[in-house]
Amino acid sequence: MAKRKTVVAFKGTAEQEKKLREIINDLKKQGGALMPALQKAQEIYGYLPFEVQYIIAQEFGVSLETVYGVMSFYSQFTLNPKGVNNVSVCMGTACYVKGASEILESVKKKLNIEDGSITSDGLFSLESARCIGACGLAPVLIINDDVYGQVKPSEVGGIIDKYMEGGGKKA
Repeated sequence: MAKRKTVVAFKGTAEQEKKLREIINDLKKQGGALMPALQKAQEIYGYLPFEVQYIIAQEFGVSLETVYGVMSFYSQFTLNPKGVNNVSVCMGTACYVKGASEILESVKKKLNIEDGSITSDGLFSLESARCIGACGLAPVLIINDDVYGQVKPSEVGGIIDKYMEGGGKKA
């Protein structure tokens, strides 16, 4: 089975859009409000899909390129929805040297998704991360708030299975 980058259709609600437009209306009264608007939008939707970017650009009277430029500059913003379980593999120097790329490949194979995407059932999302500051535990795999250190590629399947069996929570 080929690995795939799953595209999830935008499922925003009228209530979410109303809330976003109200927040933007309040923020427009102050200068430099694009960043806070993006932060609030991500709180509302969980990520910043094109449709949300368009609303923000329209309401602030700026181009989509301007909105995207701010979003892509700051790592706190994401264009992709997150799964019930967010899987991260640290790719910092210590982790990379100790085999993080093999860990990432094992996760991709187990979940049958690419880095930066989500499983079709929405249970898992995967992202490679910059250094997380746990160099003594390298290589590091994180699922939600659970940190796994000195992970071997052969252990990845068993670790992920705990979350599959728990329906989204560590068993």
